[in-house]
Amino acid sequence: MSSVATCLALWFVIQQRVYKTRVHDIDELRQRLLHVWRGLEQLLIDDAVNQWQMRLRACVRASG
Repeated sequence: MSSVATCLALWFVIQQRVYKTRVHDIDELRQRLLHVWRGLEQLLIDDAVNQWQMRLRACVRASG
């Protein structure tokens, strides 16, 4: 999976969990985001980080 796809998958999971029910205000959104972030599976986060590291290394190798 590409780094962009992995990142999008991560955000999709977060979005699905945060908006499972209607959010009523900014404070509730903030609380849900924190709760969801803390509950994410470490493997999902590790995959996203690893993909971005590979992408950044490729940019450095290409001097760009």
